[in-house]
Amino acid sequence: DEYQWKGPFYFIQGADPQFGLMKAWAVGDTDNGDNEWGEEIKLTEQAVQAINKLNPKPKFFVLCGDLIHGMPGTQWRKDQEQDLKSVLKNTDQEIPLVFVSGNHDIGNTPTRETIDNYCKNWGDDYFSFWVGGVFFLVLNSQLYFDSSKCPELKQAQDVWLSEQLAVAEKHKCKHVIVFQHIPLFLRKPDEDHDYFNLEKSVRQEIMEKFHKAGIKAVFSGHYHRNAGGSYRGLEMVVSSAIGCQLGEDPHGLRVVVVTEEKIVHRYYSLNELSSQGIEKELLDMLATQN
Repeated sequence: DEYQWKGPFYFIQGADPQFGLMKAWAVGDTDNGDNEWGEEIKLTEQAVQAINKLNPKPKFFVLCGDLIHGMPGTQWRKDQEQDLKSVLKNTDQEIPLVFVSGNHDIGNTPTRETIDNYCKNWGDDYFSFWVGGVFFLVLNSQLYFDSSKCPELKQAQDVWLSEQLAVAEKHKCKHVIVFQHIPLFLRKPDEDHDYFNLEKSVRQEIMEKFHKAGIKAVFSGHYHRNAGGSYRGLEMVVSSAIGCQLGEDPHGLRVVVVTEEKIVHRYYSLNELSSQGIEKELLDMLATQN
């Protein structure tokens, strides 16, 4: 049923609630300073309340990684996960939650064990789903960043991705949209590699594959600031965090409207979304073609 286009819809993208980072960042100890996350709890509660009030309802709410700050094996991790789940349980039952794995969720150099652990807690580390004729792919970007301890898992995701892109072509879907934690790039497709993007040769290969498959947009987080650019018709959208901000952006969420022709998005601060909801211009796009 969801293979068919049924008219415009929208979803909400959030990233990096990262329970524990605000305290760790404030005290300058990102390895062990994450023993408080009351601030992040409040912000994520505000995000959930803002989403629950929206009318019409979004088709889903995707969280693009770094759900918590505590790396695998660290002291506060279990408590952070528990508290995040408690907050997210209050999301309207009719709004599905989609989770994307980030480097703090499975480690900078993931292993089979850290990935299995994540899957037990949050669901698969990569998967696909359909919404009204649009095909969504959730990827484990950590396997592109450093798969040295689990090369067979990277290979499995690569094989799976090729199969999924073949499925997308066969069904002639309206759009293909990708979610991953680490951006392909922040502003320019040929920018230098650093902590916040993927290594150049890896990036180039993925961008080409996505371009050939007609993928319109990749949504990610990780940067804790808003950024983005494009590569041959593929838009790279980098959204700032629900939690700790590393730049000048407000804590916020991105509203993404999908119409037959295009994908339109806007980043809202939590305060803005809570008090005013979605602006008329975007709501009109949802209404026009139904």
